[in-house]
Amino acid sequence: MSSRILQSIIILMCFSFVENTIAQVNDTLQKKEKVNDLEEVVVSGQYNQQSVDQSVFEVKVITQEQIARQGGNNLADILNQTLNITIIPNASTGKSGVQLFGLDAQYFKILVDNIPLINDEGMGNNTDLTQINLDDIERIEIVEGAMGVQYGANAVSGVINIITKKSTSKKWEVVPYIQEETVGSEYNWVDKGRHIQSVKMGHNFNDKLYANGIFTRNNFNGFWGDKEGEHHLYDDGKRGYEWLPKDQYTVKSLWNYKTDNFRAFYKFEYFDETTNRYAEEVRENHDPATDLTYPVASDEEFSSERIFNHLNINGKFFKHVLYDVSLSYQQQKRNVETYNYRIRTGEKFDVASFVYESRKAWYSKGNFSNFLPNKKSDFQLGYEVTSINGFASAISGMYSSENIARTLDSYDVFASSELVFSDKFSLRPGARALFSSNFNTQVALSVSAKYILDNGVEVRGILGTSPRLPSYEELYTYLVDVNHDVRGNVTLNPEQGTSAFLHLKKKYKVQDWYMSSKLSGWYMNVKDRIELAIINQSPLQYQYTNIDKYNAWGLTFTHAAMLHNFRVNAGATFSGVSQVMETEEDYNDDYLYALQLNTNVSYTVPKWNTTFSAYLKYTGPQYQYVQQTNDAGETVLFRGKQLDFSWLDATVKKSFFDNKLQATLGARNILDITSVNTTAVSGGAHTDAASSLMLGYGRSYFIKLLYNFNF
Repeated sequence: MSSRILQSIIILMCFSFVENTIAQVNDTLQKKEKVNDLEEVVVSGQYNQQSVDQSVFEVKVITQEQIARQGGNNLADILNQTLNITIIPNASTGKSGVQLFGLDAQYFKILVDNIPLINDEGMGNNTDLTQINLDDIERIEIVEGAMGVQYGANAVSGVINIITKKSTSKKWEVVPYIQEETVGSEYNWVDKGRHIQSVKMGHNFNDKLYANGIFTRNNFNGFWGDKEGEHHLYDDGKRGYEWLPKDQYTVKSLWNYKTDNFRAFYKFEYFDETTNRYAEEVRENHDPATDLTYPVASDEEFSSERIFNHLNINGKFFKHVLYDVSLSYQQQKRNVETYNYRIRTGEKFDVASFVYESRKAWYSKGNFSNFLPNKKSDFQLGYEVTSINGFASAISGMYSSENIARTLDSYDVFASSELVFSDKFSLRPGARALFSSNFNTQVALSVSAKYILDNGVEVRGILGTSPRLPSYEELYTYLVDVNHDVRGNVTLNPEQGTSAFLHLKKKYKVQDWYMSSKLSGWYMNVKDRIELAIINQSPLQYQYTNIDKYNAWGLTFTHAAMLHNFRVNAGATFSGVSQVMETEEDYNDDYLYALQLNTNVSYTVPKWNTTFSAYLKYTGPQYQYVQQTNDAGETVLFRGKQLDFSWLDATVKKSFFDNKLQATLGARNILDITSVNTTAVSGGAHTDAASSLMLGYGRSYFIKLLYNFNF
């Protein structure tokens, strides 16, 4: 089926349910008599937990039930079908990055219970989505637009807040599950496919104290494709894997204590990931005397370790003032073991181990609100303190070089007020001052508003700013040898991001259909964007510098409808991006336009305790201006293009034995996408030929079995 046909199908599905109003995907639609019982609550950006409808911010919620229906195990599995989000997998590293509104992962934050999560390259940003498993998730909240006042630097395009479960209604809960999944057409019990095992044990000691522990193993054996694996003996370019194999282990623990006016919880997580990289080149070591070969290859084993501690206390003092204070210590380090490998015998020799990336962070955040005991006005005061110590990535691969530890400290204070003028209109202005050990004082500002029109249409708007602080790599990279000269720049200025969002949403009923619809428009601007630029032609030298401008605008139209046990959600996004390098006089500032469409459909058969679901997302052609070198050696501007593609998943989820046993069968990437052609990459002479961007390893199937021992 061609992309144009798929595009037409999705457009028809998007608009077939529109009933004279603007639209929004809203998965919390329920039958009218159940709305009050099942009202969705959110915490992202709020003074305290409140319903989606009451929130001044527009918050998109992905529920635990949605996650279960998709059979998702990590954040990349779930966000892959979300509008305005583009997952970018990397087969050579095993990581999955992400873009939100065309800006990469440096420009938004991933939080766990409102705390930014440390990773190899940042604190909350640049997170590898495959390293965040979902075994204890209650819901995922997505807030779009600059959230600098609420969440500080690097929240230019928004935040993704993962809210974890902290209680159970049962005395004991023991929840084991297993999941078996093919990798494309590859699968066996030993060295092919994806194998996941997990067990959760929770206990209510009394009506105040709850604790749990979780262990999960996620074993991905890589995608072989045209390769022959690690034991291949010949120097023909077929040794290794097209997608690197990796093994993940996660251990989590939670202690939660609560009374009427006080709650405290402590969360601990240990994460370990091992990724193997096998060299294509094989030194066959032929012995003429015996006519035998003793093949050897030079391989690498990478390991990532993350330790996460989070202590939170929240409650009331002076009868009505609310406080919410968190303290967190986190650590992430990345090790590499290099060795030579005798392929026939499996022997390692010349083994060397290095720690080449490291982050240690102390973090604390406090919110204080509800100072005024009335419903017409309130204000919030808060602080955020971060101290990160570590060293930059060894991008040269020279792991034995000396690592120079650097410290980045920041101290923020912020305040906002919420003014409720009537049941229909409320306003929230706010400001944050960001103090840093490395940069001049920065300021983030925002104003949010909500207004309900007489016809029931909810109008929400947010205008906000957020700086993006330079990363370790941009500040401290030093790669100078006979072939390279790439340097960081300690004089870099923080980037300045501004965004404006307007949302129009309405819930309504048409005959027996319950509808929810939303239209959103946005504009984003980033000044002083940091890019790697040529600072000297002979010899060729590169340095990170503030030279770029970025502008984007777009419209998103989404719609949800429910009739009895049938649900459909559909949406479309049209956006334009303009990017200008100030050092290039001929750099084109035209807007490049892109289209995304998605839909998901589910139908529940109560008699069978079975839900059928399908998810489809279309990503239209994407364009980017890149610099190329022509045959004459001249640098020219070229409008590159990445071709369109569609991604289709489907699942069947069935419950047995009074919902104790849950079985989920599914297929991912049903359209069998592996790669798309693209010319939107820099290159040299003859670069008009398309390159290939890997997106997946083909159609795969999975089965997940979960059992609830609750008593």
